[in-house]
This record gives sequence, C-alpha cells and structure tokens, in this order.
Amino acid sequence: MITPFRIDIPQADLDDLTDRLARTRWPAELPLPGAGSEYGVEITRLRELADYWQYGYDWRAHEARLNELPQFTTGIDGANIHFLHIRSAAGPDALPLLLAHGWPGSIVEFLDVIEPLSEDFHLVIPSMPGFGLSGPTHETGWSAERIAHAYAELMLRLGYDTYGVQGGDWGMGIALLLAAYEPDRVVGVHLNYLPTLPPPGAELDGLPAEDLERIARTRAYVAAPHGHMVVQSTRPHTLGYALTDSPVGQLAWITEKFDEWTDPALRPVDRDRLLTNVMLYWLTGTAPSSARLYKESFADRTKPKPCPVPLGVAVFPHDLALPSRALAERAYGTLTHWTEFDRGGHFAAIEAPELLAGDVREFFGKLA
Repeated sequence: MITPFRIDIPQADLDDLTDRLARTRWPAELPLPGAGSEYGVEITRLRELADYWQYGYDWRAHEARLNELPQFTTGIDGANIHFLHIRSAAGPDALPLLLAHGWPGSIVEFLDVIEPLSEDFHLVIPSMPGFGLSGPTHETGWSAERIAHAYAELMLRLGYDTYGVQGGDWGMGIALLLAAYEPDRVVGVHLNYLPTLPPPGAELDGLPAEDLERIARTRAYVAAPHGHMVVQSTRPHTLGYALTDSPVGQLAWITEKFDEWTDPALRPVDRDRLLTNVMLYWLTGTAPSSARLYKESFADRTKPKPCPVPLGVAVFPHDLALPSRALAERAYGTLTHWTEFDRGGHFAAIEAPELLAGDVREFFGKLA
C-alpha cells in the first residue's frame, strides 16, 4: 500500500529543540589556540550556526516548501520508506529516474535539481530506510544490498518496469547494486562519486600521472578513513545516544562533513539548506539507524558486482576520492559517459545543481 504523506511536526517537538539549544553546554576550553578544523568543526562556526538555528531559522517555512512536493510512504521488507514522487511535465512516457542519497544527506540534497530533471524524468526520491522521514529501522541487517532490493520493489510497486538510477555517496553503491540485481529493468546508472582502486598486482604502467595521483589519494583515504566511518561502522549506537540527545552534537556531526567535503570556493553550504537537512535527522531521531548503515554494509560487504548496464560518471574535483577513468573502464566495461567538471565536491546536487542535472540529462539522452 502506498499512502500520501505530509510533514506536520508537532509544535512541542520544536519547542523542545529551542529549549535544548538554549541549554547547550559548550566546552569551556574552546577555542583552543593552535587547534584548527583538523580537530573538528570549530566552535565559532558551530556557535554561529546554533544561534541562527535557535533564533533565525524557520522550520515551518521549510516544512511548507517540502510539503509542496508530492510525498508518500510505503512499507517494504519490514521498513517504512518515505519518498518524493514527481511526475514529469514531458508526459506519461518520460523515463522514471530514482535519485539515491547517502550519509549525511537526505532528500533535501535534491531540491535544486527537481525542477530541471522533472522536465525529462518522472522522479522517485526515497529517504533511505533508517534515515529522515522514513524513520528508524527496527531490526539489524539494513545494508546497502538490502536497500537496493527495497528500491527495486519500490519502483515495481510504482508501476515502473524500466528506469534509470542516479547516486552519490552511499547512493553510488546502491545504484550499482540495483543495476546488478535488475539489469533488465535498470536502463542506465549515473554516478557523481566512484572511487577506483586497482586489484592487487594490477599493472599500472601507462596510466597518466593524474590517474596515479588519484589512485594514491584513494589508497590513503581507504588506509586512514575519516573518524565518522570508523565510529559508525563499529559502535553506531554509542554515538547515536549522544546525537539523539544533543541537537548541537547532531549539528556538529553533520556540519563537519558539509564543511570538509565541499568545494572551498562554494563553501559554506547555505545555512538554511544545511539546517533543514540536520532537522530531518534530529526530528526523526534517526542518528542511530542512519549510522547503522555503515556497520551493516561493512559486515555484509561482498565482492563488487559488475555494472551490466550503461554507466555514466560525473567527476567533481573536490570530492573525497577522484576516480581513474582507465580503472573505471577496466572494472566497468559498460562505461559510456564521462565528464570532468571544474568545480563542485561531494554534495554536487547542492553545490552545482545545474552541472549535475545537465550531465544526467545528457547521459540518459544518449540512451533514448
């Protein structure tokens, strides 16, 4: 059953948030001389955001904007899944396109690409199980693979026999898994994040210097992953208690990533957009279940699957790890589209929506 959905946060929850923000216990020793952002989000930045959150940010305005979009929920495999479903102005024969977000993102990431993409596509934009408006999951096992299967069922339930998929961050892995499981239904996959590493013993002679630099950077990232990855893949619940109890803690945990993973020339991300994203985690209490995705997926990690459908990649220069085209072509023989942009980072749909939307339209346009 698919049920229409409308966001209507009780005023008591907003009053509680205001009260908690007013009673924030700030560390007395910060700022610490000589300690920059490599120690974590700086207190000056965080206090400014928290003050604006308490005194200037208008949740009801952003709630109303989200409610202008058609929203639904449905139960799949024991989980509630919330999703946006926007029909294309091009008519009933438009290609359906599923947009898959990651962590610490949400459906909010895609707000600026909905209008241009809906000119050509029916858009399905789920909140990942355990994230935001989907609410928490209530059992273990919700890995990326299980989410891919749930998304396949969602598209089938919506009556879409064939469709495309676009994703970054965890959405990248989910998109590739979805294509591997449903090659007769997924017509193509477009990614804006695709780390590439050579298999052990692979020959790298002949690769351009830029590719070798990208491989070295990716190896360094894998060898020493960011702290959020270590904690969320090992003790997500211990972290979850803190983030569920402290709005400033939740704000810091997400703000750090939006500050670090974006193009320096495009920072900071609009504070209203950032806070609306944070609100979807705070109001739904999904810090623990969203963090669980790391533990479940790392425990359930299997050998990477090939992509049996046409694959397109958009490379944004300030992403966490940049792919080698040569390695991508070796790993994915179906690579048919590659674009290198001169700006943008990990949150491409927010940072450079016109570039991402244009590249998605170009890629799927080739498949028509």
